[in-house]
Amino acid sequence: MEFGVFILAQQRGYHQTSQQVINNSIEQTVAAEQAGFNTAWYAEHHFNNYSLSPSPLMMVAHMAAKTKRIRLGTAVCILPLYHPARFLAEVGFVDTVSDGRLELGIGSGYQQFEFERFGVKIEDSGAIYNEFLDILPKGLTQKIVAYDGEHLKLPPSSIAVRCLQDPMPPLWITSGNPVTLGRGVREGHNLFVTALLKGSDAVAELRQRLDKVAGDNGKDLDRDVKFGFLRCAYASDSKAQIDAYLDCARFQRRISESLKFRRSQSDDGYMIKEVPSETDPTMEQLRQNLPVGSVNEVIDKMLEEISILRPKHIALQTQLGDFDQKTMLRQIELWGERIIPAIRKEVESMNAVAA
Repeated sequence: MEFGVFILAQQRGYHQTSQQVINNSIEQTVAAEQAGFNTAWYAEHHFNNYSLSPSPLMMVAHMAAKTKRIRLGTAVCILPLYHPARFLAEVGFVDTVSDGRLELGIGSGYQQFEFERFGVKIEDSGAIYNEFLDILPKGLTQKIVAYDGEHLKLPPSSIAVRCLQDPMPPLWITSGNPVTLGRGVREGHNLFVTALLKGSDAVAELRQRLDKVAGDNGKDLDRDVKFGFLRCAYASDSKAQIDAYLDCARFQRRISESLKFRRSQSDDGYMIKEVPSETDPTMEQLRQNLPVGSVNEVIDKMLEEISILRPKHIALQTQLGDFDQKTMLRQIELWGERIIPAIRKEVESMNAVAA
């Protein structure tokens, strides 16, 4: 069982500077490596406070110089906002400077606000993404790559800095679209999924959907597909700490939905207002849904979800909203010292019994 930290780099208000947010991301990555996490993941968003990570590849390159072991992932690069020639070159460069530690997460994007400012039609995002997925394996494994698609054009080109990983960095596909996930399954890529802030029933429904995607594409989910599960979780005996974490998780959901459903509001064109929604979960619902509570309660809840979903990788959301940095660094350390070893031990026992 692999574990990662997912670092969104959010700015909840002007009481946080952009430098503080980015420095928090850096410190959390270093702490995650010291705690024994396998991977650190970085988002990509633009032009608002939902995430201050405009280039996950740049973040990976920076963190490659500050770490030695932890793998570094993009979650995700929004492919329609890139030119394929530059993207291929930067992937090769980043895999090289990280000594082959790049995990390449890709997606099609969903925030129209971003697409408009890059001059890309969001209704074309799926088609552009699919053309990109045609190009990537060729561009990362072949000396010369050319492509002539409806949206993407690339004359015969050679990428100068080649990836160190053979044949290429692992690709992680993030999408709620079963067709997109199905292509990832057929082509042997990894999947990255989430149940958002929902509970065990949603985790079970997610497993059913993934089983269907795998089966519809001639694969067995457990045997043939590696997939990761993004989850909010927090261990503490302090109700105030847990509530602060859950409040930041709910903040993330509110801002994400307001951007996704084109209802975002802002007084200055940058800081998105946190507007409650009729679909907001209550704090009590969040406590029931998510692995939060004492260390043992978190371990038990995580093991319950793992037994249902059976992922190969769990990514823990660490940097959310304006959660206190020192407290989060201690949380990362706690996961490394007590929670991850306990979960791995139990998972190994479950696997041994199943075998």
